[in-house]
Amino acid sequence: MPVLGSYTGITAHQVQGNEAEATRPPSWHRVIPGVALGCATALIGLLYFLVAGLALGPWLLRPSTRESALAKVAAGARRLADGERTRRSVFFGDRFPEHYKASDRKILRYVLVRGYTGLLSAVVTGLLGVGLILAGVLVMATARGTVGWQELLLQVLLGCVLLFLDIQGLYALAVLDTRLARECFGPSEWELLRRRIDELSTSRAGVVRAVDAERRRIERDLHDGVQQRLVALAMLIGRARRSRTRDPEQADVLLLQAHEAAQDALTELREAAWRVYPSALDSQGLREALGGVAERCAIPLRMEYEVEGPLPQPAQTAAYFVVSESVTNAAKHSGATHISVRLARHGPVLVLRIEDNGTGGADPAGGGLTGLRSRVGALDGVLHIESPLGGPTTITAELPCV
Repeated sequence: MPVLGSYTGITAHQVQGNEAEATRPPSWHRVIPGVALGCATALIGLLYFLVAGLALGPWLLRPSTRESALAKVAAGARRLADGERTRRSVFFGDRFPEHYKASDRKILRYVLVRGYTGLLSAVVTGLLGVGLILAGVLVMATARGTVGWQELLLQVLLGCVLLFLDIQGLYALAVLDTRLARECFGPSEWELLRRRIDELSTSRAGVVRAVDAERRRIERDLHDGVQQRLVALAMLIGRARRSRTRDPEQADVLLLQAHEAAQDALTELREAAWRVYPSALDSQGLREALGGVAERCAIPLRMEYEVEGPLPQPAQTAAYFVVSESVTNAAKHSGATHISVRLARHGPVLVLRIEDNGTGGADPAGGGLTGLRSRVGALDGVLHIESPLGGPTTITAELPCV
């Protein structure tokens, strides 16, 4: 018995590759034949188990042949389950994951339990029909005047109570039938929970790796960039101090070089701070921060920003670093002469697409791209990398904005 206006799955993020889709409540002229057919198929399922048990009983009792006998029983039960899946799709508009295949144990359990629930539904439906017949007899007896008002009132009150219990029984069986179908033809709640736990564990490990990689990158930038420039600045100032009395003109030249080195060090420090976290994200927003990326890019970059309204701060930060790291990698390693970046919001998802006309061959398992994937995965997002040899390289990120 199907439940009216039910859902046949759990919608995601959720989950990756989402489960069954929610459907609108089916109309009554499709529900009634669907219910009747479900009662008939339930009886067929019980008869199948009876016949299969009698025919394969000796093989099912022997441990050496039990596995193969169960496989044969499950093969027939799977055909019955496919029929039930079709019945729910046709009469109730349910939609289930296309590529999900239930185990033999699930199939056997579903057909067996559904047989008993369907048979019980047939009994409850039959009692409802008998009640309607008795109600008609009572109406005819009242019209002929053979039933008194006190007896009529008692019969009506008793009939209403029985009708309520009958409808409640049908509804409970409908809910059970829908739940059985959802667990058989799609991942069960336990499977979804376990999948989600695995995703969170992977995401947590990715975040830890991304943080460690970010720390190493910051240390490398400070050591190889800012620190070297400060060392050179200190040496220039020291030489200028020593030359101040012996050769004042040489000291002025050294001081001028030291001033230029100090400006370069300041620029390098500002760039390092910008790579750690751009302050423009907080003060001016994502669009202006990405404009800064375009200005600093060494090759031509075309930016398309098609996002209306504000974005959540985590999505803004992740989007900025995805674009910034992708553009930096393309400018350094791809040999590209042009980069295009496009940001668009589709409902609750922010989609980023970065494409260059370089030589391709980017390694998705490389440190930089792995860090981007971890950063995106921490928000339950998805990162796609296409970089065939010869190019072009396309990086697509999907970030939830809820």
